[in-house]
Amino acid sequence: MIKKKSRTAVRQKKHRRMRHYLAGTTERPRLAVFRSNNHMYAQIIDDTVGNTLVAASTLETGVKEGLEKTNNVEAAARVGAAIGKKALEKGITKVVFDRGGMIYQGKVKALADAAREAGLDF
Repeated sequence: MIKKKSRTAVRQKKHRRMRHYLAGTTERPRLAVFRSNNHMYAQIIDDTVGNTLVAASTLETGVKEGLEKTNNVEAAARVGAAIGKKALEKGITKVVFDRGGMIYQGKVKALADAAREAGLDF
C-alpha cells in the first residue's frame, strides 16, 4: 500500500531545501511568504542577525478593511502592496523572494506581483 504524504509535510520539506540557497543579507533581505487557510503573511527578514525588518498580513486593519475574505487572491495582492510600501519607507528596494515551499501561482504570485508594482525588486 502506498502511503501519501500530507501537503503540509511536502511544503515544509521543499521550504527546508530552498533555505539552503536562499538567505537574506543586510543589503538584500529575504521576503518570506506564508499562507494559512484563513490569512496571508509576508515578512522581510535580515537572516544575518535574525531580525524581521518589515511585516504585513491580512490581520492588519489597513489591509483587511474592505475585503470580504482574507484568504483569496485580492487579499494576497493587498498584502503585497502593503509590504512593498512599508519596505520602501524603510529604504529597502531589493529583496530575495522566499515562497515558503508553495507553488508560484495564485495567491503567492498575486502577492509577488503586487510587491513588484509597489517598488520592490526581485
